[in-house]
Amino acid sequence: MASDNLVVLNALDTARTQWYHVTAVIIAGMGFFTDAYDLFCITTISKLLGRLYYYDPTTHAPGKLPHVTNNWVIGVALVGTLSGQLVFGWLGDKLGRKKVYGLTLILMVLCAICSGLSFGYSAKGVIGTLCFFRFWLGFGIGGDYPLSATIMSEYANKATRGAFIAAVFAMQGVGIIFAGLVSMIISKLFLMKYEGKPFDVDEILSTEPEADYVWRIVLMLGALPALLTYYWRMKMPETGRYTAIIEGNAKQAAINMGKVLDIEIQAEGDKLAQFKAANEYSLLSNEFFQRHGLHLIGTMSTWFLLDIAFYSQNLTQKDIFPVMGLTKKPNTISALREMFETSRAMFVIALFGTFPGYWFTVFFIEKIGRFRIQLMGFFMMSVFMAIIGIKYDYLKTKEHKWTFATLYGLTFFFANFGPNSTTFVLPAELFPTRVRSTCHALSAASGKAGAMISAFGIQQYTQDGNVHKIKTAMILMAVTNMVGFCCTFLVTETKGRSLEEISGEDGGKNETQMKTSKPVSGHQDDGWE
Repeated sequence: MASDNLVVLNALDTARTQWYHVTAVIIAGMGFFTDAYDLFCITTISKLLGRLYYYDPTTHAPGKLPHVTNNWVIGVALVGTLSGQLVFGWLGDKLGRKKVYGLTLILMVLCAICSGLSFGYSAKGVIGTLCFFRFWLGFGIGGDYPLSATIMSEYANKATRGAFIAAVFAMQGVGIIFAGLVSMIISKLFLMKYEGKPFDVDEILSTEPEADYVWRIVLMLGALPALLTYYWRMKMPETGRYTAIIEGNAKQAAINMGKVLDIEIQAEGDKLAQFKAANEYSLLSNEFFQRHGLHLIGTMSTWFLLDIAFYSQNLTQKDIFPVMGLTKKPNTISALREMFETSRAMFVIALFGTFPGYWFTVFFIEKIGRFRIQLMGFFMMSVFMAIIGIKYDYLKTKEHKWTFATLYGLTFFFANFGPNSTTFVLPAELFPTRVRSTCHALSAASGKAGAMISAFGIQQYTQDGNVHKIKTAMILMAVTNMVGFCCTFLVTETKGRSLEEISGEDGGKNETQMKTSKPVSGHQDDGWE
């Protein structure tokens, strides 16, 4: 019961929303801004890499990354992300959220810069070096998922906790927009001075030599937001929940959270000992699986299925845009012009399709609830992808390109006003403090396993522009989303309840394993000085 909770935790759950909450969202969110920029800017430059390093004069066609090479360039960061999620998620529970939070940013800064400095005497050398640094970049990015979600959930009050966690994740949408915008600006600046001839006019000069600087600049700029955020991230105190429940230091938790909440909190040493003793079970214990086993299966499966579709959408945009008529055919434009048009199309789709969905979730998650938003999102994604797949021959014509673009944009909208946001929120709320970061990491890593399927599998259907294969990919994704819809019933609604009430840590009967309980109205808070 909430009344059995510790005073310091009740204070967190009921505190008024303060400026500190906004600060926490910005600092944690800037990590996600960087994550999204680094993961998705590769979409804007991959075709340029093909033109620069894989042109074969005997084919009389623009250079193109071989399928396997393309899959590794796109997907290696996702492999690193999966690894980083598991490692940093586990460390977040063992060492504390704060102690490992800064390491993720350091890795992102160093590897973003090194990615742009990829070197070698041959195409294989440059791409190999790029993939090496992109793996470790992804490793740092992976750590941000469980740590940011866990920190925000443990700082927040119960009335607006979902909105704050969703707001952190919504910065991913801003990062995707900037990936397109920055790539568009950099390529345009170089085009203004160095634009080459169209490929069908001059095969050699259509690939501007200066373009080799463009992709490197785009990648290295990903280090900037992470670098600017590092100082403020290091000033964040350890969460009160971790300090009290895991470290067993009620006095320090009261001091830290008293400063954060700008109120005075009394330490409860005796009550804390009882509270801590009741929650000693580990991730691999029977008690955990009895209490939370279905939830973990639910969060892992839904995130896995969602990311197959979501990353397929994002990573294959460059192949879909020419079919939609948003970019010109490669053999009619220069290398930098192709990058500019791809970046512009990605920017437009992100601005009007991707970005609004994130913030619809932020504004409605405490009204509609996580469960319903996730069900709705999976269902609508499935509907729109099925329509695109079934009517692809009709939609791909020039006359219907804007109908195609609208349907394609709506799949992004309902991904983000749907499971792409809620699969991030729910694992940060459903599990006990002792294993919260690890469970979120397992769920997120499952998602990245799905993303790897899209990078190494689904892309095979879209790279050649084959109509039948693209139709097959869209229908496969529609089916995947419907399976995700069904798996959503393994999780439950969490809005309006404290983290301890949801997980059963407060000593009350845990109702979230098998059935949904009605949410209770509450409030939230957090920040720091």
